[in-house]
Amino acid sequence: MQLPQPRLAPQAMGVTLSLAQRLTVERAPEGRPVATRSLDTLLELDTESLRLAAFALGQRVLTLTWDGNTLTSERHPLLPPEVDAAYVLRDVQWMYAPVASLRQVLPGGWQLEDSSNARILMHGATPILLIHYDTESRWTGRTRMENRLEGYSLTIESAQQAGS
Repeated sequence: MQLPQPRLAPQAMGVTLSLAQRLTVERAPEGRPVATRSLDTLLELDTESLRLAAFALGQRVLTLTWDGNTLTSERHPLLPPEVDAAYVLRDVQWMYAPVASLRQVLPGGWQLEDSSNARILMHGATPILLIHYDTESRWTGRTRMENRLEGYSLTIESAQQAGS
């Protein structure tokens, strides 16, 4: 089983924004201690494209651009291979896209539940993605996603960029 990739066009996201974010990924592979990695990102979204630049230790390690048809990316050679532009786009869309847009692209056997502070993507009766929002706006504040299929958790802390 693979987690579906929504691949929604940028206009389907329903917002124009510019955010400064801190992404923290936690993974506990095969019972070993939890490995934690953090990246600082700048996320820009408008009706034409979704753009993200990720930085670690002051260096740009990943850039991605999604225009609704083509995903382009550049990555630093030292960036771990599990940090993949397609997965970053997928996670951003599962966390933040409007639920109606996501439901339109759900493959058979998948359901998406949504409430004011949580979202759960299920395959059959099995919860696969559990997303919790600390603020009502969802785009700002703290959001935490547990990916039970791929064995990691992602916490995103977001703040509006000045002037956006």
